[in-house]
Amino acid sequence: MIASSMLFKRVTRPVLMLATLGALAACASEPHQYAQPTQSSKAVPSEYQAREDDGKEIAAVNPRYLVERNRRQMVPYHGPEAVGTIVVDPFARFLYYITAPGEAERYGVAVGREGKGFAGDATIDRKQQYPSWTPTQNMIKEDPDLYGPLKDGLPGGLDNPLGARALYLYKNGKDTYYRIHGTMDPSSIGRATSAGCIRLFNQDIIDLFSKIPKGTEVKVRNREESLQMEGPVVQLHSGYVVSAYNQIAINADEEAWKAGMIPDPNKVEQEQHQASVQMAEQVGSSGETAKSPDCGYPGTAPCTASN
Repeated sequence: MIASSMLFKRVTRPVLMLATLGALAACASEPHQYAQPTQSSKAVPSEYQAREDDGKEIAAVNPRYLVERNRRQMVPYHGPEAVGTIVVDPFARFLYYITAPGEAERYGVAVGREGKGFAGDATIDRKQQYPSWTPTQNMIKEDPDLYGPLKDGLPGGLDNPLGARALYLYKNGKDTYYRIHGTMDPSSIGRATSAGCIRLFNQDIIDLFSKIPKGTEVKVRNREESLQMEGPVVQLHSGYVVSAYNQIAINADEEAWKAGMIPDPNKVEQEQHQASVQMAEQVGSSGETAKSPDCGYPGTAPCTASN
């Protein structure tokens, strides 16, 4: 699915360039052209205001991304999992942290496209603040133009696609290469992205990271389990999902699409890929690499180095 360095100071401005870099990592999102950081304001809930973290300034979340399904909130929970468990539903795009019998804290997440994820039980055997990242050999082979220039990795920082924190899922003592982490592109939360990791707003991953210990059990639902617990959902043209019974939201989205108010996602993806290749070439030519690269792409060979 991090201290800023001189590498990024040169290549991550303007804001659009920063967002574009988010498409480079396996756990990164496909940033939207309207993704922009914002200063704290009355329109931003307190938990999503700008904050300082380990000497780094985390921008406030733009309120346009804080749709109801994305916001952190306490909700009733009726699943079979024990208190203290994290439950990820990649289809409904929710993450639950069960805090008491019948109660959980719910977070909105961005997820990888179907077929590149993980399902089942795991444990969090590693936690990392401001993790670094490097592409795997499989990624370089699949898209050499994009990942080849970054073969030596990216150092941790707010300009890193893994964001402010990462939780690493293991099964039977082995790394699943599935991560729960932050993001450099808050516009991606609630949407499907390019690969199989689970990402949260940086404010949310910092919150979750502080609450859960190593060894925390994680349940990632499959489609049948999601349907049983959440009911059917529909992906809108905007990229968000809503209940299949929310006809008001579905109709409004369809009208906006027909009116040309929602950009064609295929065209946006193509444009972002082209921009990302150019960005990768700039980053790769700078010569600065991650000291301890962190792979983390589901279903591929692991890196030899780790934080």
